[in-house]
Amino acid sequence: MFLILIVLLSLPVMDVVADSSIPTAKRQGELLHLLRHDCGSCHGMTLQGGLGPALTQEALAGKPMEYLYLTVRDGHPDTPMPPWRGLLDDTEIRWLVTQLMQGVQNP
Repeated sequence: MFLILIVLLSLPVMDVVADSSIPTAKRQGELLHLLRHDCGSCHGMTLQGGLGPALTQEALAGKPMEYLYLTVRDGHPDTPMPPWRGLLDDTEIRWLVTQLMQGVQNP
């Protein structure tokens, strides 16, 4: 019985309430705000393009998710596109890319 208790205590704690691959609802709101304002400052407030290319569902169609993820994470050297690594974690970047690919609705 003691051995079973030790084994159970050594197992990783599972979070059955939240899926760690999806940001919380509060964080999703913050990420959408960042997308519209920080990204929007170069890609246009409606994401239709500006200094940077459009980030609409149509503009991103056919682009691999991994390419878009790496673009956000690492930026593009010698361009105004900064790396967001360090400010956003991998889960947040993937969530943002998914939202863009599905088409972000303007408020």
